[in-house]
Amino acid sequence: MEKVYSVLPLYTILTSLCSVPFIMWNAKRPNLREGISLIAGILKFAIVLKMLPATLEGKAYEITLVELFPNVGLSLKADLLGCMFALVASFLWIITSLYSIGYMRGLKEHSQTRYYVFFAIALSSTIGVAFAKNLLTLYLFYEMLSLSTYPLVAHHQDEDAKSSGRKYLTYLVGSSIGLALPAIIWLYSRLNTLDFQPQGILNGLSTYESSLLFFMLIFGFAKAAIVPFHAWLPAAMIAPTPVSALLHAVAVVKAGAFSLVRVILEIFGQGFLAESWAGPALYLLTSLTILFGSLMAMYQKELKRILAFSTVSQLSYIVLGVSIISPLAIKGGLLHLAMHAFGKITLFFTAGAIYVAFHKKFIQEMEGLGRQMPITFAAFFLGSLSIIGLPPLGGFLSKWNLALGAYQGVGLPVMGVFLLSSLLNVAYFMPIVYKAFFPSQPAKWEFKEAPLPCLISMIVTSIISLILFFYPYPFFAITENLSKVLGG
Repeated sequence: MEKVYSVLPLYTILTSLCSVPFIMWNAKRPNLREGISLIAGILKFAIVLKMLPATLEGKAYEITLVELFPNVGLSLKADLLGCMFALVASFLWIITSLYSIGYMRGLKEHSQTRYYVFFAIALSSTIGVAFAKNLLTLYLFYEMLSLSTYPLVAHHQDEDAKSSGRKYLTYLVGSSIGLALPAIIWLYSRLNTLDFQPQGILNGLSTYESSLLFFMLIFGFAKAAIVPFHAWLPAAMIAPTPVSALLHAVAVVKAGAFSLVRVILEIFGQGFLAESWAGPALYLLTSLTILFGSLMAMYQKELKRILAFSTVSQLSYIVLGVSIISPLAIKGGLLHLAMHAFGKITLFFTAGAIYVAFHKKFIQEMEGLGRQMPITFAAFFLGSLSIIGLPPLGGFLSKWNLALGAYQGVGLPVMGVFLLSSLLNVAYFMPIVYKAFFPSQPAKWEFKEAPLPCLISMIVTSIISLILFFYPYPFFAITENLSKVLGG
């Protein structure tokens, strides 16, 4: 990999961070405040796009801001894997910012300026995670992300919101300080480096020591919501819907899954998984999480909780995929980072639109609602198909590669987990669509949709999910290159 010194990774982080004082300054001018948020998102996305062609050619943009310890600094590296994650996060931030305008104004939410401020800080933290050159830098931005999203989760400031916020911080900060940080210190003391490298950095550690460190990091990055460190995620659904969309598709949970991709592939490497008991243990753990999340989703009565448990399941698709010793499975896992993001954010957008228009959040209240909100439920249908993994939606491509990669790398049992989970996805998504359009009692077709910014956002993300099936480039090019490099 050719290294290029550049300030572009830093600029990408600072773009949204520098918008914070301007957002605060224009608290009483909402149009200008929200315009600044949108402009910052567009600039961030443009910088990532500028770096993408060079990273596809094998280059990496690097900069060290300060040397913290020997061989470890606060360092940024925009490589192909980081650019892929940053590309999805920065683009969806633009769409979520637009959606937030319709949602927050439609419900006349309080403290909207505070919402946009922490929204911007959270996205800066996410890009920091994407472009971290080493494990310590990733950890610092990971913690910044946890702290900046707490005010978003507890936005309503009632007892339920405060309780959910405490659970959110307890799981995320508690696990990272109690497990991830000690593991990072331990690794540095033994290896004198924390830099991410293809095929990992382990050298001279015993299998027992490596395995213990491995699972400390797997559970330490609790944003990935692997059982039993998953309970914070459904609790966080108390937050406003744009925050839920941010948590699931753009920032928090994707940052957790991305962190584990880095740890698995570029700290430990697939060679370690092939030679130790950690590989089979991780297969079992993530398979149980996939099925547990899918089964729990079937028994939820509130739409956002269904989506939350669905995310618990879908995140482990990514972790399981990159841990299987098969380039095809790695490709599928990395593809799922993007495909799941567009499908799931569409579903959260529709859930929020239903609440803005009708103040309904329970499934039993939505019977016949498709005849009043046809655009919203059409978008829900497309998002559901993508999460299920059916053509012609982009989610089919990632799940196809995951299933084939699992069969080639591990065998039928793990492939069966992916297929069974997809069947369970059908069982909890399709009845919602059917009841919305075909109620048991006669219902009139009456048009009453959410505000226009909400509609535009869900239309854009659902159409992109559709387009990604027919034109998956550049994600195919990115994941093809990454699977070859990281899969050995």
